This record gives sequence, C-alpha cells and structure tokens, in this order.
Amino acid sequence: MGKRNLEAMDREKRAVALSSVIAAILLTVTKLIVGFSTNSLGILSEAAHSGLDLVAAAVTLWAVRIAAIPADRRHTYGHGKVENLSALFETLLLLGTCGWIVYEAVERITSDQPPVVDASAWAFGVVALSIVVDVSRSRALTRVARKYNSKALEADALHFSTDVWSSGVVLLGLAGVRLAQPLGLPWLHRADAGAALGVAAIVFVVSLRLARRSVDDLLDAVEPEMVDKVQTAARVPGVARVGDTRVRRSGADCYADVTVFVAPNLELSAAHEIANTVERAVREAVPRVQTMVHVEPWKPGSRTTENP
Repeated sequence: MGKRNLEAMDREKRAVALSSVIAAILLTVTKLIVGFSTNSLGILSEAAHSGLDLVAAAVTLWAVRIAAIPADRRHTYGHGKVENLSALFETLLLLGTCGWIVYEAVERITSDQPPVVDASAWAFGVVALSIVVDVSRSRALTRVARKYNSKALEADALHFSTDVWSSGVVLLGLAGVRLAQPLGLPWLHRADAGAALGVAAIVFVVSLRLARRSVDDLLDAVEPEMVDKVQTAARVPGVARVGDTRVRRSGADCYADVTVFVAPNLELSAAHEIANTVERAVREAVPRVQTMVHVEPWKPGSRTTENP
C-alpha cells in the first residue's frame, strides 16, 4: 500500500472514530438528563453504557492514531497491536458496567417500595434518538473496519450495535411501566429494572465475544483458512513444496513467514526470483500482508514440515 493510500486510510479511520466520540458525548449527556429526571434505571443503565462507549470511542481514536505510527527499532512489526489492546480494554469497561447495572436492578426488583419511574414522552424520545444514532454509527464504523481490517473500529462498531438491542429492551421496560396502571398489573412497575437486567445480559454476552477475539489477536491466533491461503498462494511455478508457514496479525497488518523448497541446482538469482514471485502471490491473496520467504533446496525423500 502506497504512502498516499496509507495517509487516506489513516484519515478515514480517524474521522469515523472522532464522529463516534461526538455521538457518544451527545447520547451520554442526553440519557443522563432524561434518566435522572424520570428516575428510569433502564435509561440510566443506557447512559452508563453510552458513557463507556464514550471512553471506548476515545480509546479507539487514540488507538488508530498510535497504530498508524511506522515501525521503529523497538517495534519492528509496527504499532498495530495497540488496536487489539484497546479492544480488550473496551471489553473490561463493558463488563464493569454489567456489574453495576445488575446490582442496581436487583436492588429495585427486590425492594418493597421500588422507585417510581416516570415513563414520559421524553423517556421514550431519548431512547428512540439513541437507536437512530447507534444504527448510523454502527454502520459507518463497520464499513470502515471491514475496509481496513481495523480491530479497534470493529470493537467500537460492536459497542454501538449492542446499544441498539439494549435500547430496544429499555423501550419494552418503559412500555411496561406505562401500562402497569391501565392494565391493573402492579408488577409491571418493575419492568424498567427488568429491562436493565436485559441490557446487562446483552452487554455481557457481547463482551465475552469481543474479549475472545481480542485475546486471540494478542496471542497471534489466526484462522486456519488464513494459513491455507498463504500456502496455496506460495505454490508458484518453481516451488517443489511449501514448508513451515506462520501467520500473525498486528492491527490491520498481517505478517507471513513461509519456507519454500526449490530445485537444489538452481542459481541464486533464479531462487531469488522465485522468492519474489511467492511474495507477490501472497500479497495478492491476503490484503495488507508482509511476507518473509525462506528458500531451501528440495531433495526427493527429504523430510519437511508443512502445516496442516
């Protein structure tokens, strides 16, 4: 990828991350105001969720800036792992939010006199606004995350998409509170706290998924299909066999180490040209990959190792 393309990518990633910060600020402040004025734990739990989204979006903005710094003597593979680290940090924030929401919800559900929730038009309005903003931000983040294989932006997109589902649960809770008196069902007054538990459950499940992906990336785990792609691409004319193949990710970048076996009587220049051909083939098969090719002489019957 050329320098201009890298600069354009960094600008687009920073722009979408900054827009997420602004959206998170808007939603957090609005939900806090309406949540305290209506005494709705569901909305307050959403405010806490959005508040953590704000922190996560700020971390994402920082991460994509750091990840764009070129490799140096201390970080020879670049700074892309910062994106994976920020995704794990966002997961821990979400899990902390779950604990607070569950505690408050259980307190209200088990209380003899739960706080009165004002299921007003303002309460419904702020949740509806949240859904519209979350859908918009999630789509924008997902598009850029897939375009540039950004783990930090993918985590941020997951945050906003989770908010859509949790906001829907809060709407159901507010509807239950609103219908409690007309239907003569007093237990519906606790629907708001029940909705908060629903939010916590959704956030918990999504957090575990995100944590697993983040830890896998930090431990250099990759899909077996990725290794297969590299090995298949490396089987260019002149390669008798593809040996050990190792692949790792660092943010949006991918690094592949491949051993290829060639005829033992080849001249050095010919072996070098085969290695260059392998690099080009792997680069065409895997986006944003840097390949290190090790050439060995092939002898029929010799023992080699090839990844399954």
